[in-house]
Amino acid sequence: MHLERLTMILEIIGQNGEASVADIVAHSDLPKPSAYRLVKDLAAVGLIDPVSRGHFAIGSRLKQIALTDRSDVALISLAAPILKQAANEHGAAFFLSRLKGQAVEIIHVETPQIGVSYLHPGLGKRPLHACSCSKAVLAFNPSLEPAQDLAGRLKAYTDFTLTDVADLHAELVTIRERGFAECVEEMERGMCSVASPLGKTGFGATLSIGATGSMRVFTPEFRVKIGTYLTDLATKIAFTTEGTDDNTPQRQLRS
Repeated sequence: MHLERLTMILEIIGQNGEASVADIVAHSDLPKPSAYRLVKDLAAVGLIDPVSRGHFAIGSRLKQIALTDRSDVALISLAAPILKQAANEHGAAFFLSRLKGQAVEIIHVETPQIGVSYLHPGLGKRPLHACSCSKAVLAFNPSLEPAQDLAGRLKAYTDFTLTDVADLHAELVTIRERGFAECVEEMERGMCSVASPLGKTGFGATLSIGATGSMRVFTPEFRVKIGTYLTDLATKIAFTTEGTDDNTPQRQLRS
């Protein structure tokens, strides 16, 4: 019953563009005190926003949830062709990652089909402090950055994993300055990766694209080259929740 009442209020506001508590009462069987309480609950979590004194409209949080197709399938369908071309051009595996909760997951990998040897990064969760795909996201989402009280508790996967919070924060500054992150044997000995976020703010900052390979191939010079390439490639895959004139979020792919 409680959920049904909340849904009814959202429908009334959505159908009218904006509504006051009096409007909600007039279009429903809700008592005025109940309507006030439910409106307050919806506003508290961003599902509706105040637009003028006593009037509410559908909230930005709900718009982002409802009006943008953020499913893995939708994101992969846009990114896969570009990543496939990149994999064939560079002879390395390229991947797409996204923030899910408090972890970053690799959700798609494209591998080269030109007969070269490559390393596959695998799918699934990556720690925020170690993998390039995670650090590329972490650098542009400050709310995720680990606090100093985690010092000494960041897991070491190899001898090269950053486990000191101060060192990690310093690296995040570097990532923000150059636009891409590196993982040099931090997850697995002999393996490197480079990744760039798809945006510095908004939804794009929760996504990253990257490439991975062996230390033999991913030399310091090559990592800089591929990092610059990835930052440019990210501009071709633009996912945004910035609204158009009618406040409808958009998803865009630029070729």
